[in-house]
Amino acid sequence: MYGIRNCDTIRKARAWLADREVDYAFHDYKSAGIDARQLARWCSELGWEALLNRAGTTWRKLPEADRQAIDERKAIALMQAQPSMIKRPVLDLGNRLLVGFKAELYERAFRR
Repeated sequence: MYGIRNCDTIRKARAWLADREVDYAFHDYKSAGIDARQLARWCSELGWEALLNRAGTTWRKLPEADRQAIDERKAIALMQAQPSMIKRPVLDLGNRLLVGFKAELYERAFRR
């Protein structure tokens, strides 16, 4: 699981996993950073639009010029420079990625 430790959505996702005794590793990309290749892989799989958090404070505080003419290259650079702009959590299941937390999506992903 990738995210930011003090994020409410991360807390909900981690609690859901803990309640079901699902083992996972947590990568806090606010403190540990995130690799541009990793972001590029995620964008290739999901599309950069699915990863870029345009609803957050970090995005809203960007200068208007940085928010204009956004493309994948620019989105990856912004997310790498300011990981708070990555939607969270990103859950890497090995064969696919889940972005965000919705209990019903996690239920489907972890059905045994």
